[in-house]
Amino acid sequence: MKVHETRSHAHMSSDEQKKGNMRKHKAEGKLPEAEQSPKKAKSEKDSVNGTGDEYKEFCKAVEENLSVDQIKEVLETNGQDCSAPEETLLAQCQDLLFYGALDKCPLCGGNLICDNEKSFVCGGEISEWCSCVFSTKSPPRKEEPIKLPDSVMNSAISDLIKKHQDPKTRPKRELSSDKPFAGMMISLMGRLTRTHQYWKNKIEKHGGKVSNSVKGVTCLVVSPAERERGGSSKLVEAMEQGLPVVSEAWLIDSIEKQEAQPLEAYDVVSDLSVEGKRIPWDKQDQSEEAIESLSAELKMFGKRGVYRDTKLEESGGKTFEKDGLLYNCAFSLCDLGKGRNEYCIMQLVTVPESNLNMYFKRGKVGDDPNAEERLEEWEDEEEAIKEFARLFEEITGNELEPWEREKKIQKKPHKFFPIDMDDGIDVRSGALGLRQLGVASAHCKLDSFVANFLKVLCGQEIYKYALMELGLDPPDLPMGMLTDIHLKRCEEVLLEFVEKLKTTKETGQKAEAMWADFSSRWFSLMHSTRPMRLHDFNELADHAASAFETVRDINTASRLVGDMRGDTLDDPLSDRYNKLGCKISVVDKESEDYKMIVKYLETTYEPVKVSDVAYSATVVNVFAVESKAIPSLDDIKKLPNKVLLWCGSRSSNLLRHIYKGFLPAVCSLPVPGYMFGRAIVCSDAAAEAARYGFTAVDRPEGFLVLAVASLGEEVKEFTSPPEDTRTLEEKKVGVKGLGRKKTEESEHFMWRDDIKVPCGKLVPSEHKDSPLEYNEYAVYDPKQTSIRFLVEVKYEEKGTEIVDVEPE
Repeated sequence: MKVHETRSHAHMSSDEQKKGNMRKHKAEGKLPEAEQSPKKAKSEKDSVNGTGDEYKEFCKAVEENLSVDQIKEVLETNGQDCSAPEETLLAQCQDLLFYGALDKCPLCGGNLICDNEKSFVCGGEISEWCSCVFSTKSPPRKEEPIKLPDSVMNSAISDLIKKHQDPKTRPKRELSSDKPFAGMMISLMGRLTRTHQYWKNKIEKHGGKVSNSVKGVTCLVVSPAERERGGSSKLVEAMEQGLPVVSEAWLIDSIEKQEAQPLEAYDVVSDLSVEGKRIPWDKQDQSEEAIESLSAELKMFGKRGVYRDTKLEESGGKTFEKDGLLYNCAFSLCDLGKGRNEYCIMQLVTVPESNLNMYFKRGKVGDDPNAEERLEEWEDEEEAIKEFARLFEEITGNELEPWEREKKIQKKPHKFFPIDMDDGIDVRSGALGLRQLGVASAHCKLDSFVANFLKVLCGQEIYKYALMELGLDPPDLPMGMLTDIHLKRCEEVLLEFVEKLKTTKETGQKAEAMWADFSSRWFSLMHSTRPMRLHDFNELADHAASAFETVRDINTASRLVGDMRGDTLDDPLSDRYNKLGCKISVVDKESEDYKMIVKYLETTYEPVKVSDVAYSATVVNVFAVESKAIPSLDDIKKLPNKVLLWCGSRSSNLLRHIYKGFLPAVCSLPVPGYMFGRAIVCSDAAAEAARYGFTAVDRPEGFLVLAVASLGEEVKEFTSPPEDTRTLEEKKVGVKGLGRKKTEESEHFMWRDDIKVPCGKLVPSEHKDSPLEYNEYAVYDPKQTSIRFLVEVKYEEKGTEIVDVEPE
């Protein structure tokens, strides 16, 4: 076996090599716990009813007079955990002897420990997916005398210890509140989103002080706009002194996370790239992290993909395959209880005229420089396969063959879970790159407008943006090329949790634990660059249900688009158009249909608001759609009660809609879009659909869908979420959710004889307490909806005029 140096370990000094080895041991879980545990903070003080100094003296006496064995014996006798490092065991014993033995965790029954003098936390698990999230500054104690072993009773400090045996005479220990700016002097400058007085109060409340000058300060907080304006003498002085100049977001995030965030992650004046600073993504300002993740190259495109960092694809490397098994595995681990978000890659790669290569990489998401990484050559193929299987079992706690052949796997505590990649190419890698787009459309035999439309749907950009916005864009794992089995597992986990929410009566920390368990489970399966602990139905809808539907649709796009990385002269756009099995045509701008659609949009549209900026929408083009997967207009006209309605969709989801038709919502939640259960939901307001078609201020193009929906003979109206959506789903009745705004009924008209177009200006309705802003319509049978038009729109900031300058 020959081991190659990788970029993580090559060219290191001896000290750096030691640190590199340390990282390797940590990643393998072999480092003694004493080296993994952070040192106890010495700056925090206990608020213990005036006993701070007494406790310090007590701790000193215990440390000087009790041996490690005696400390362990005290802890064991009182039912405490003794597996921690010696330093931690000493602190646990001192706390126990002075304040009393800690009781068990009220959430999971695990042992409580003092976490870096900030709070008492639990070392147990809620489930195999998530460590316990219980945290308190005033922990429960056993209401019984401390049990002292004979060796301690006969020690030199037995009398001192006995004074605290009786629970009635013990002081109560409460840890001090977190103060992220403790010991910091902060200076403020320029026009911030909040007044300087507001921030002065906040900073002082959280332990810091504010200075009017930059002399001797920790950092200067300014608006990012100050750099463009040239800044004041205060900014120049700070830069000359080499002081950190950070955005207001540093204050906001430090307070929210109760910990001072890395100043360099919020820097607003340095020309150095964030990537150059090697700051882990979870420590960066979210906007900076999003830019970095968007520009990151996808390193693994599917089950047969050779991981880019191996550099072996350049030498003709291929994923090793034997007896029906592809030796390429990707793993994810998200444990929000422990704050862990990690990935692991392992694969065997064959290279022409070379031995078999094994690649292994493991690290924290967004912290590539500190990942453990190794590449090894194996002369013996069978030994390499055995090592691969051994590593799989070490990483997951399961055997390789049952997983690869039958997808049988059981999640084990603190172990990784496999991400089941499919045998194809993630659309973010296989679709057209920026440099290919113009050539591909120029050589396309389709109508130029249709070719440009296909160019958007077959380009990488919309899929990159969609997954970046959802935080599902890790460069190391192909979230756009997952197996149907993996997607089904995600759906089952989501539905299981939704059902649990309907029956649970948990509140407080028990409810938090339930949400943390699901969130850890979800973001282990849906590997994310920004996992979060979900807290309510709206977050569940946005970051789980809607995210799942988008990933599912992008996976369909990946299979349709395939590999377009080669020559674009052979008209790949026409080839993909033929695969869609549909007819897409441009609607003439002088036609009655086009004028009707423009009127419908303009009448039922209200500006999309982002912060304080409003965006208008104008029609650029309208495309008529006829798809084999969608009921034709003739078929839909045979059904009763037909309405032409707006449907909002991300651009990344359109290929799937055209190819397969609409799918019902994945689950039922008491929030707009999901409150009617597993239904296809549309609206009579273009304003509602525009929210979904709008992606970002720097992505002004979007698409709205116009579909004909048959509501059936019976239509039920609701002003609040129905308690039971299953009956609606089973009977497939039409549903109308009444919003706080409606379209003026006197302006409604008929299209194509008997299809109602609820086009009318938006006016307040009588349903002021409705959770819906606009009317929503729900149907449960995909055969009752027919996509007729795709409306390309451009969003523009209201109050600004866009001037097209002709080239000279």
